[in-house]
Amino acid sequence: MSEYFKKLLEKSWITFVDLCKVMIPILILVRIAEVYGLIDAMGPMLEPVMGVMGLPAETGIVWVSALLVGLYAGFGALPVLAGVEMSVAQISILASIMLIAHALPMEQAIVKRTGVTFIGTVLLRFFGAIVYGVLVFWICDWLSVLQQPVDLSLFTAGSSEDISHWQYAVASIKTLLIVLVIIIVLFVALDISEKTGFTDLFTRASIPLIRLSGLNREIAPLTTIGVLLGLLYGGGLIIGESREKNFSLRAKTLALCWLSLCHGLIEDTGIMLALGANIWIILVGRVVFTLIVVRIMATLWPRSPEAIAKEAASQAG
Repeated sequence: MSEYFKKLLEKSWITFVDLCKVMIPILILVRIAEVYGLIDAMGPMLEPVMGVMGLPAETGIVWVSALLVGLYAGFGALPVLAGVEMSVAQISILASIMLIAHALPMEQAIVKRTGVTFIGTVLLRFFGAIVYGVLVFWICDWLSVLQQPVDLSLFTAGSSEDISHWQYAVASIKTLLIVLVIIIVLFVALDISEKTGFTDLFTRASIPLIRLSGLNREIAPLTTIGVLLGLLYGGGLIIGESREKNFSLRAKTLALCWLSLCHGLIEDTGIMLALGANIWIILVGRVVFTLIVVRIMATLWPRSPEAIAKEAASQAG
C-alpha cells in the first residue's frame, strides 16, 4: 500500500511540475497585465465575444489563455476574476468553452497529422464553443436556473493592484497547491475507475453513442478512447491504425471532429467540476451537442458505396 501511494505522489508531482511550467508564467503575466492596466484595456475588445455568452469581459483573458496554451493556463489566468461575481451558469459556460476549445495550436497539430484539415477543426472548435456557450446562456436565462453565485476565491489571488506582489505570490502558491490536490484526487479516481473496470465498461457503452453520430464500426472504438482520455491518445491511435486500415478521409474527419469538440471526459471534466461548474452542462450537454454536430456533418457528407460495401463485408466476415 505504501508503495502505491509513493508511486501516486511521484506521478502527481511530476505532472504538477510540468503544469507549473505553464501556470507560473501565466500567473506572472496576469500580474503584470493587472498592474499596468492592460486587462482593463483588453476588456472592451473581449466584451463583445464573451457578452453574447452572458460572460464578463474578464473571462476572455481566461479563455484566450486556455485557447493558446491549455486548460491549466486558463487556471493560471483565473486571478483576473478576483472581485468578479459569477453564477454557476456563467462558470459552467466558461468551463464548457474552455473544454471545447483549448490548446488549439498543439492539439490541432495532432489532428493535422491524420490528414484532417487544421484550419477547419480550429474553426469548428472556436465557433462550436461560442455556439454552445450561447445556447447554454439562453437556456439558463430563460429557465432562470443555476443563477446562484459561485465562490472562486480558492482560485483567485485577490484583488489586483490593491495587494502587494508578495501577497499575490502567496495567494498564487495557494492556488498551485490546490491544483496539486486536484491532480492527486483525479489520479486516484482514474486508478479506481480502471481497477474496478468502470473505464472499460464506460468505453464499451460509449461506442454505440459514437456510432449513432455517423462513425463507422472500425474507427468508433478508437474515437471512444480519445473521447474518454484525450485527443492526444485518440489522435495517436487513429494515426497508427490509419497505416494498416486505410481509413477514408470522411471517417477520419468525423472521428477527429468528435475528438476536437469532446475529449478528455474523465480528467478534464473533473478539473472543471472543481471550479463549481454544473456537470449536466460541462459533460452531458457537451456530449449531446457534439453528437448533434457530428451527425449533421455525417448526413451532409454521405458514405461512398465502396465504404458501405467494405463495412458490410467486414461485418459478414
